[in-house]
Amino acid sequence: MYFSAISYICYMKNVVFDLGRVVFAQDPTKSTAEFKQFFSYVSLTPMPQFWTDYDMGILTFDQVAEALAEYRGVEKEFTRNMISLAIGKQESIRPTAKLIGELKAAGYKLYVLSNMSREFIDFLRKQEVYQNFDGDMVSCEVGVVKPMPEIYDLLLERFELNPAETIFIDDREENIKAAEKKGITGFHFDRNDYEGSCQKLRKILL
Repeated sequence: MYFSAISYICYMKNVVFDLGRVVFAQDPTKSTAEFKQFFSYVSLTPMPQFWTDYDMGILTFDQVAEALAEYRGVEKEFTRNMISLAIGKQESIRPTAKLIGELKAAGYKLYVLSNMSREFIDFLRKQEVYQNFDGDMVSCEVGVVKPMPEIYDLLLERFELNPAETIFIDDREENIKAAEKKGITGFHFDRNDYEGSCQKLRKILL
């Protein structure tokens, strides 16, 4: 159920954000063509199983580096360095960071629901924008990933959220559809138009 009526606005109390390409992303102007090609699989649906297992906490950093080395046909040490580089390249998306501050000031409760591995989430939790969130549900800590239905149940239960008062923002439609089956309102965030997506959210929520 995407927002189709402005009357929905008054019922929303909780805003749940995905992280990758919604709150954080890599600046493409700071990456080489080789780097972009190396990690191009993260846009696939579904992603390679080894990366899903990494997000679920099944594989360690060393294990995923080994699997990725085999997948790309390169040395393991090279993949270790590339993953570490990818972690350090994560930056807050400025339009989203600004929106998050506005939503916080307006009194919304803000949460994270993300497929994310241990090394990535440890880095992101140190970023300034992350301090605005009232709680988070991260796949590597609960052993399930979006769009598995269990992760939405865990989110609602842990933070005692009423799904009818909750909007979920994600850049992958399959994750939104899974949330909607739980009664949560979905918003598809356009990873190619950060500013436009944030403007739409302002019109809906502020």
